[in-house]
Amino acid sequence: MNWAAFTTAAPDLAAVTERRFGAFRHHVLATLRRDGSPRTSGLEADFRGGELWLGMTAGSLKALDLRRDPRFTLQANPGEGTGMAGGDVRIAGRAYEVGEGGTKATYVEEVEPPQPFHLFRTELTEVVRTYVEDDTYLVVQVWRPGAPVRTLRRT
Repeated sequence: MNWAAFTTAAPDLAAVTERRFGAFRHHVLATLRRDGSPRTSGLEADFRGGELWLGMTAGSLKALDLRRDPRFTLQANPGEGTGMAGGDVRIAGRAYEVGEGGTKATYVEEVEPPQPFHLFRTELTEVVRTYVEDDTYLVVQVWRPGAPVRTLRRT
């Protein structure tokens, strides 16, 4: 399920997620190394045209990881201090490289990324938001394709 389908399925959670990712430029991407261990890297995420795009420097280890195994998790930058305004948000899914052609050319025209680069289109498998409500409850919202947003509250 792409970003547009997620925004239709869970519009409130999608809006919060975009705001959290929009608050800062750099976020943390987790990919899987060849041996299966995690690799974390800085990344700029781009919500554009109903898709969540991941752009990376040509030949970067995170791009090579995704080419080999498309699974990823993208964690929103928590910001300065401990406030985490809007909560903690992460997106999990699979990323598929976009080859040369019309889609990539349009992206290059709109974004003007440094060249050369890898561009990945994402398919979402989970979006999770965690935040504190009324200084009392830890609230966790979980969305997965085909299911409504599930909200858990803990004291």
